[in-house]
Amino acid sequence: MKKVFGQLQVLQPAFSLESQSASNEVFLCMKATGIVFPQTSKVDTHATSTVAGVPATRVLGVPISTINMGVAVRTILDWVEHRNAQYVCVRDVHGIMRAQEDPPLMAIHHGAGLITPDGMPLAWTLKARGYRDAGRVCGADLVAALSRASVSVGTRHYLYGGKPGVAERMATTLTEKFPGLQVIGSSTPPFRALTPEEDEAVVAEISSMQPDVVWVGLSTPKQEYWMRDHVGRIPGATLIGIGAAFDFYAGDVKRAPRWMHSSGLEWLHRLISEPRRLWRRYLVLAPKFVILTLGSALHWKR
Repeated sequence: MKKVFGQLQVLQPAFSLESQSASNEVFLCMKATGIVFPQTSKVDTHATSTVAGVPATRVLGVPISTINMGVAVRTILDWVEHRNAQYVCVRDVHGIMRAQEDPPLMAIHHGAGLITPDGMPLAWTLKARGYRDAGRVCGADLVAALSRASVSVGTRHYLYGGKPGVAERMATTLTEKFPGLQVIGSSTPPFRALTPEEDEAVVAEISSMQPDVVWVGLSTPKQEYWMRDHVGRIPGATLIGIGAAFDFYAGDVKRAPRWMHSSGLEWLHRLISEPRRLWRRYLVLAPKFVILTLGSALHWKR
């Protein structure tokens, strides 16, 4: 069954969770917001929920939200409407593998309101667990979807991150692509840790503009640590870490052709484009992820 909320379509299949406590949290969230999440046709022994009550399934310990793009956008806009400060981790295989060796980074994921399935391996994992209506929610596509939905409701966006000039070029691209979009400011931090005084000045500057959404492009894991430390300090703002999406929208890095996105080959395009920076991510960490997830699946089947 399908329901349509404004311009966003939300799917409503039968709901099934093994964990009663997680189930209760999700139903409370659904009742409070009117959002209906993709649900599993199987018994998911990994089922859980985020701190914001969004249903999720654990993938190597990381709670990946069982969502699709429409649900992600509606969830964020609901937070914006109610000034509910949260942060969003846009999660790929690289981030999950980093979290295996970085307990504080793992804890950051458990503190996020939403952890989106970026990358086809995670989308395939959700579908294998019965979440047929879940789908990939990557950073660049989330920027476009949320920007498009923001125009009619007046959501205010701020861009924080990237190399010098990147955030400004990204802002220009977005306002040209989505006429009426409010990008109220942008800034680029230095390539070093800020002093406490500098950090307070940054928070004061961003807060003075009263953003609803702050897009953070500092790469993993730096952006995740920044969001953890700043959620709630910018009143009512949702912080979303999108890393390389800044470079895509600034025009500094060309994104893979669309056919490669759904086929799971976007990683190959990125590896060819930036081999020195990304070889370990795709040739070492990705195979390790496959081995660990298969081992986990076999363990739970015993």
